[in-house]
Amino acid sequence: RDSGTISGLGLPLWCAGASAPLNLAKHHAVDMNVPIACGGVAVYPGDIVVADVDGVVIVPREMAEDVARDATEQEQLEIFISQRIDEGRPLRGTYPPNEETLAAYAQWRAQKQ
Repeated sequence: RDSGTISGLGLPLWCAGASAPLNLAKHHAVDMNVPIACGGVAVYPGDIVVADVDGVVIVPREMAEDVARDATEQEQLEIFISQRIDEGRPLRGTYPPNEETLAAYAQWRAQKQ
């Protein structure tokens, strides 16, 4: 219900389908800041929700710093790999990266810092 209007607002929206609640008096908020299940995933207060057009990921609060660091490193590696492929390097050994590619990546990262 109202999905067309909501999608026109420019707000992020993820749903499996539209739904029209039967009775707003029966469907109301009963609590806040409590664990919930969403899409079969446990979500706890303070968890980080990361979403884009490809989907939604819940990052547990206690893992957020590690996930952010690792995701940044992975993004840098993928940028490096894409550049090497654009330069004409063969796919084999470049992706997934072999030892030679990883060594070149380490050197590339050192030069960027």
